[in-house]
Amino acid sequence: MLAKSTTPNPSTVLGRQLGDELRRLREAAGLTTNQAAEALDCTKGKISRIENGRVAVRLPDLTAMLQAYEVADPELRERLGALARNANRRRSQGWWNQYGSVLADTYRDYIALETMAGEIRTFQAQLVPGLLQTPEYVRAVTVASRQWQTVDEIEKFVQVRLARQERLTGDSPLHLWAVLSEAVLLQQVGGPQVMQAQLEHLLAASEQHNVTIQVLPFSHGAHASMFGPYVVLGFSEEAALDVVLADNPTGSIWLEREAEVARYQDLFDAARTSALSPMESRAVIRRRAKEHRA
Repeated sequence: MLAKSTTPNPSTVLGRQLGDELRRLREAAGLTTNQAAEALDCTKGKISRIENGRVAVRLPDLTAMLQAYEVADPELRERLGALARNANRRRSQGWWNQYGSVLADTYRDYIALETMAGEIRTFQAQLVPGLLQTPEYVRAVTVASRQWQTVDEIEKFVQVRLARQERLTGDSPLHLWAVLSEAVLLQQVGGPQVMQAQLEHLLAASEQHNVTIQVLPFSHGAHASMFGPYVVLGFSEEAALDVVLADNPTGSIWLEREAEVARYQDLFDAARTSALSPMESRAVIRRRAKEHRA
């Protein structure tokens, strides 16, 4: 669903940091967004998108904003200019951009955020999280989606999914906490052999110090997260707010407002509390893997 979403691009961490600083400078200058828009001869919406980190800030626009906000400190102006250049470079130079022919903007921006996140918490109702999928599982999901038509497109998407998984290894690995509905273990994606290998891969991944996997069994009945999967991305940078990617019947949506993010944080806390412990979850995954082997 990610690769075909048409919802607005999310903020990057650097873009949001720059936007936050520009918002504070505007407010310190006593200007409303309407007044700032008039000073820059642009729309109020453009000011809002810049401050929310949703669009790149061109250096001429940054210079005009700093002038309108009467920012004279040369060190501050230089630091904000460097932040803008770095944010724009991160948007355009990520490894994922070479796969632009098979990735929609929303998915590319998700990967950009993922590369900067320190922690990901996710609930999945039907599929294994992308960061934990085997190549065969990825391929089966990609073919079934019917969103990519040629063998070349399918293989490129598989390459992207596998490249993303490098975030789970290295010197500063991403911390992943996944709560999976029991349905994830039962869905015959790719057939019994593919599922057996996938579940064994989950078992191996669950032994990593930075990966926590819990299973929410059918026997626990109705729960608040059952209406759709979501991902909560957390960042280690000071003042960097969490963001949420949630799926609904019409596509994927980004949520960044504090109250909305807090709602999903509460949903995840409830899901992990209701789920089996990591040790109990491994036992269930192991049992399901044996069933696929039979």
